Amino acid sequence: MIVANAVGRALRLSGVDTVFGVVGSGNFHVTNALVAGGARFVAARHEGGAATMADAYARVSGNLGVLSVHQGPGLTNALTGITEAAKSRTPLLVLAAEVTSPRSNFWLDQAALATAVGAVPERIHSPETALADAARACRTAVAERRTVLLSLPLDVQAAECPNLWADPEIVLLPPPVPEIGGLADALSAARRPVFIGGRGARLAGAREPLRILAARTGALLATSAVARGLFAGDLFDLDVSGGFASPVAAELIRGADLIVGWGCALNMWTLRHGNLVGADTVVVQVDLDTDALGAHQPVRLGITGDVTAVALAAEAELARRGHSSAGYRSPELADRLAREVRWRDVPYDDDSDGSRIDPRTLSIALDDLLPAERTVAVDSGNFMGYPAMYLGVPDVDGLVFTQAFQSIGLGLATAIGAAVARPDRLTVAALGDGGALMGVAELETAVRLGLGMLIVVYDDEAYGAEVHHFGPAGHPLDTVTFPPVDLAAVGRGFGCEAVTVLRTEDLSAVTAWLAGPRDRPMVVDAKVTTGRPSWWLEEAFRGH
Repeated sequence: MIVANAVGRALRLSGVDTVFGVVGSGNFHVTNALVAGGARFVAARHEGGAATMADAYARVSGNLGVLSVHQGPGLTNALTGITEAAKSRTPLLVLAAEVTSPRSNFWLDQAALATAVGAVPERIHSPETALADAARACRTAVAERRTVLLSLPLDVQAAECPNLWADPEIVLLPPPVPEIGGLADALSAARRPVFIGGRGARLAGAREPLRILAARTGALLATSAVARGLFAGDLFDLDVSGGFASPVAAELIRGADLIVGWGCALNMWTLRHGNLVGADTVVVQVDLDTDALGAHQPVRLGITGDVTAVALAAEAELARRGHSSAGYRSPELADRLAREVRWRDVPYDDDSDGSRIDPRTLSIALDDLLPAERTVAVDSGNFMGYPAMYLGVPDVDGLVFTQAFQSIGLGLATAIGAAVARPDRLTVAALGDGGALMGVAELETAVRLGLGMLIVVYDDEAYGAEVHHFGPAGHPLDTVTFPPVDLAAVGRGFGCEAVTVLRTEDLSAVTAWLAGPRDRPMVVDAKVTTGRPSWWLEEAFRGH
């Protein structure tokens, strides 16, 4: 058996069940070997889409994401998606064919590319080490939660594999528990504590340990945007901290005397450029990555460790001390949160005028219309706060938010990866018109796969963030505004059902689609009002 087939077979035996990619000559054999072993291959129309699908699949399924690409342009086409995954610490294995001669037109310094975007470079070095090399790449991706670029040189791929049965073995060791006396002291002293759970808390499965610790200490619960839904259903859930925080959530976080970031970067987005931290607030950060501690926000105490392990240890220590406090919690506050914490419960002046629909009105109407069991995948742009915050999610897997690199155009592919991972839920792709047109090729992928997903385009016929950023200063906006596009017609051209929405009554077409077989996507081209920036963008501008 040649090395390409042996590596594909071994990866399948190690548990890889789904692979995304675009196949060329360089990755043909390894991809076919995975498929022959029983893995599902999802063919995208562009490597950038394939990378983002694999990223979203890993986030939602909890499994290792796998991407297969051709040498040269196959890899460079995928780089934006790989960069997003790397910055998000997504466990993702990129199988990239490689030429070794600098004279080849396909030659790239693939290790340098990986390093430049924050991924880990690995390589199949020889036929004798091929399976061990593949195993090492898998271990790094899974155990360290990293995106790994595994280069497969063409000459090594074509050689005979001498150790066919040496299958990869992934061994995960429990993380060590650090000393938590200082954390226990801070929790014991706090009277108004707030916990903010981030990506690390999500990956660690820390919902219940953090809820138990919060109940003991009287802490309110919040999340970063990427971990939204982690505490869904808890009476003292503030929802998202930062630019997306509702007025009552921002008020309560700002009033905390202790903020603990659990696997959360505590960056400018999550803490509104530090404006959610009171003058006398003690800030504590728990993260697996020592370099993350205090990187964005000064902290009184930084703890290197797994979020679940640290939360369990802190709970045990406080129980040993006999500590229990109502803290920030009260029946009156629980009642207030039930009435005011959601953005959809915040009063607003509806800007809808019959020819365009207010994005808040659109989002609230969709929230009422769609089933509760849903996955919401959101692209980047001025619009993104509306679907991210006005559409409820059932749990931490309900929102897929590929925003670490802040690239527009990833939303549709994100939704496809999420839909493949969770076919039991309705997947909603929330896009701006700019991002929708960037990723439009993957509409064919969604139709070909028969995905009954809802694709909602918040269509303002512009790159809205730039319009609202530079427009007030009187700058010309010709470079960031565009003529109208009939995106519903574009959707129908790909084989989707589609409707143009100017008012809430037009959403009756979505109701009919939901009641039908849902054997194809539906595109909603929502012509949204353009008169004001979203609230989170206004906040970001003030921060800058």
